[in-house]
Amino acid sequence: MPKVATFTALLFSSVLAGSAWAQAPSEEAYTYFELNCQSCHTIGGGRLAGPDLSGVLERRDRDWLTKFIPGPKAVIDGGDPYGQTLLRDARGVYMPDPPGMTAALAGKLIDLIAHESGLEKSRFAGLQISDRPLTTEDVALGRQLFRGEVDFASGAPACFSCHTVQDAGGFGGGRLGPDLSAVFGRLEGRKALSAWLSAPPSAVMAPVYRITPLDSDEVLALTAYLKHSAESGVEEARSGVPAFLLVGCALAALILVGFDIAWRNRYSATRRPLVEGARLKNLVEGRSR
Repeated sequence: MPKVATFTALLFSSVLAGSAWAQAPSEEAYTYFELNCQSCHTIGGGRLAGPDLSGVLERRDRDWLTKFIPGPKAVIDGGDPYGQTLLRDARGVYMPDPPGMTAALAGKLIDLIAHESGLEKSRFAGLQISDRPLTTEDVALGRQLFRGEVDFASGAPACFSCHTVQDAGGFGGGRLGPDLSAVFGRLEGRKALSAWLSAPPSAVMAPVYRITPLDSDEVLALTAYLKHSAESGVEEARSGVPAFLLVGCALAALILVGFDIAWRNRYSATRRPLVEGARLKNLVEGRSR
């Protein structure tokens, strides 16, 4: 009996230890999910561009997930039935292969998803954005935030510094990022766009907005403005020479013409004495002979 009791106690302790380990996903997994996954997936917050991952281990086993996560397209194109279903649900858009993904990291992400799925509310349920109707005031505030006329509360840089939209006015916005005139439609609506704004996955934007995240009211206002831009019927900018570059070249040409006009007499005043001096010297030398 003592041996049986000891064995039972050890088994129970092992189970508890295993449960405790499963409830402590690695920090690497959390960081990776924040930077690469949460803009398209929630855990318990509903579908975005990709499916809600809550309870995913109840739908697919661990081996399948470990194979799918590093190479979604390969699994789908291989004819996997569930992969084909995911592709249809995503309207034919493939999930891109996650950067730097390995089987070991995929396992850590699966542990994270399993752990977060068991919580009353996951930290990846997504930013809670009001679903109230968007107003003209929201659009106006979103335009001001986009252009940098009103500062973000966290000190985040204005969207205008890297992006443009077709009703931006003036010389438009930056060219580092894509034109966002039709982003509302590309991301298939309000919820997915709000999630993207809450946690941009871009390699350039993610480190910045992780430190200076937008609050829910700012995300709502930007969503309203970009929705308004998409519904205005204005097409995205075609690639070409930006207006400010053309204006800059024109101004440079005008400045050069102005310099030429201002310095024209200065040059002739410099040359004339030299010419007259040479003539006078030749005349004197000729008479002296």
